[in-house]
Amino acid sequence: MSTPPDHPAVGARAAGRDGRTRPDPAAGAAPGPASTSGPGSARSVRSLAPDLARGTMLLLIALAHAHLHRYGHPTGFRGYALDGGLVDRLVAGLQVLLVDGRALPMFAALFGYGLVRLADRHTAAGADWPQVRALLRRRSRWLLAFGAVHALLLFFGDILATYGLLGLLLVGMVRARDRTVLRVAAAWTLVFAALAVVPALGMLASGSTPLPTGVESPLAAAGARLLTWLLLAPMLALDVVTPFLLGIWAARRRLLDDPGRHRSLLRRVAAAGIALAVLGGLPLALIDARVWTDWAGAAAVSAYALHAVTGIGGGLGYAALAGLVAHRRAAAPGVVVTALAACGQRSLTCYLLQSAVFVAIFAPYAGGAGGRLSDAGASAVAVGTWLGTVLLAELMRRAGRRGPAEVLLRRLSDRSGRSRPERAPGGRTATGAEPADYYRDLSGLSLEPPIRQPGPRQPGGPARQGADH
Repeated sequence: MSTPPDHPAVGARAAGRDGRTRPDPAAGAAPGPASTSGPGSARSVRSLAPDLARGTMLLLIALAHAHLHRYGHPTGFRGYALDGGLVDRLVAGLQVLLVDGRALPMFAALFGYGLVRLADRHTAAGADWPQVRALLRRRSRWLLAFGAVHALLLFFGDILATYGLLGLLLVGMVRARDRTVLRVAAAWTLVFAALAVVPALGMLASGSTPLPTGVESPLAAAGARLLTWLLLAPMLALDVVTPFLLGIWAARRRLLDDPGRHRSLLRRVAAAGIALAVLGGLPLALIDARVWTDWAGAAAVSAYALHAVTGIGGGLGYAALAGLVAHRRAAAPGVVVTALAACGQRSLTCYLLQSAVFVAIFAPYAGGAGGRLSDAGASAVAVGTWLGTVLLAELMRRAGRRGPAEVLLRRLSDRSGRSRPERAPGGRTATGAEPADYYRDLSGLSLEPPIRQPGPRQPGGPARQGADH
């Protein structure tokens, strides 16, 4: 996927370690399309599809989290108020159907995809597997630390620690055979289906647990958030093992790096995955929207588990759909796609900013809107917040600046490591002025290294050793 002459990446400036851009002498006075001919190429491009997927799916993350900041209302299985009006019921039904339990699996798949691409990048730079494994574990530990701080200060439902735990515990799957990865993914899906009934049984037995978002004291709220996070983070990690492993499998085939070559498969995954999520999520959506009101306990538990398991298909389907859109728009992304990809490239910053805005608006010790707004109002705040982060990310792209959270995580990871590979010269991204070593930024939501044009598969990389493709 080479860059067209009128693409914003052409003639851009390379970013320095401080996040500011500097003139790139490799661009020349009259730059042309970036060459991505192979491992020895002087320039490389960053795949558009994962960034586009992350930037778009941050909207779903915002929608899934905003209503959890409300308080003072009885809630149903997915945290939506039981006393809302018609519009609130419609919002609840649509979000249960299309958002809840769908965005998190998609991000987990992208995380697994990014781990493989990162391992490939370091292997190409000369690192052996023990070095690569140490790098992945070190940065996973930093993600876990970021998640703890995020939960303490802003939001109990942090997902950064989820990815940190996956990276720490399942790093060996980056090197495992394809057959092993797929067998473990299939087996864990059955385990997850059994685990998914536990929350529903708990809610039927004792009702919904009050969330820490309604605590009035800032200090008490911080403690309540951290305690809830300590219980919730491992559960979320268990929820997304399967999509994480399937992301590893997809990365070995470069499904999102070269979506044009895999259009047929991506179309099937998008259609089947999204259809499965809609059909599987419909019973619980009808329950939470209070359309289906005479349900029995067994039916509700089954609906909850079905919603959870089919969410894996929805997440994979959304990622495949992003790949197809990226393929169609790669030659001329346009303003919207470029801005969404810029948000995806700075997804850690934008994700944390969402939580900061929500606390400022909803918390009882801040704006206090969590006790006044309905579910529909909370979703409107979510959409507005997401649009604000997309605009901010695009302005940062035009200014040649990385996300501050990405820069911080990169610096912390670099300082804690003993070595790092040489920087590749003159790198470019597909949608902005990022350097070829942008993979070092490594946010939990944006963990993919820049990629080169797909070519003959190189033997011996850690992600491919022993793979039975």
